[in-house]
Amino acid sequence: MFQYYDKAVRGTENEDKMVILQFLSGMIGQTFSFLNYYKEMPVSYDATLLSVENEMAEFAIHEYQAKVISLERKALIYSHAKSPFSEDMIGEAFYVNSTRKRAILCNFAYARIRSDMRRFVRVQLDRPVEVDLVFEDDILKGNVKDISLGGAAMSAMSSELLVPGRNVGLLLKLPDSQTNSVVEVEAEATVVKVVGENAPFTCIIEIHSDKHSQQQIAHYINQRQVEIIRELKDINS
Repeated sequence: MFQYYDKAVRGTENEDKMVILQFLSGMIGQTFSFLNYYKEMPVSYDATLLSVENEMAEFAIHEYQAKVISLERKALIYSHAKSPFSEDMIGEAFYVNSTRKRAILCNFAYARIRSDMRRFVRVQLDRPVEVDLVFEDDILKGNVKDISLGGAAMSAMSSELLVPGRNVGLLLKLPDSQTNSVVEVEAEATVVKVVGENAPFTCIIEIHSDKHSQQQIAHYINQRQVEIIRELKDINS
């Protein structure tokens, strides 16, 4: 999974926690922006700080935010305009209730959110999507794990041909839920990196699509986003 933040330390971990709590204590009633990820899709809604006591902070939050916090057991909070520090914050979930739309966070620390560096929305796939990487004299078959307009992560049983920087042909076989068919999408791609010492290997590729193939991929991503939002709505927490 994409690591969408880095932990940051200004003093000791305990000193940082106490500074954050002191700041939050003076911000009761203020609005903060939360961030979590569900199947690679950002979930970000505003939350209102209700109280701070016993080194914990209670927030009134959106139902969807609560559901994802209950899964991740943490929440990122964007740096507030009134904050005396530039870093974002992260808190661990002590209590979450999506019905009451409440979350109590503890063990606060500084963080630097870096998922904003992403140029494209990425979605995680629940069902395997077949992909062929076409080389000069060979074809490597695999399955897409997640995808965006600019790239994808795929699993493959061999890494011999997967040399970072190598340009390859790409054939994606994207399911279309509206027509109950499979759409074959051709594009060019570049191998970015390969992860893993044993099969299955994870290969990260950058996709260089033309206007037509980009539209096809965008259509699939939009369908997948709708499915993920529907799944999120149905989660009970």
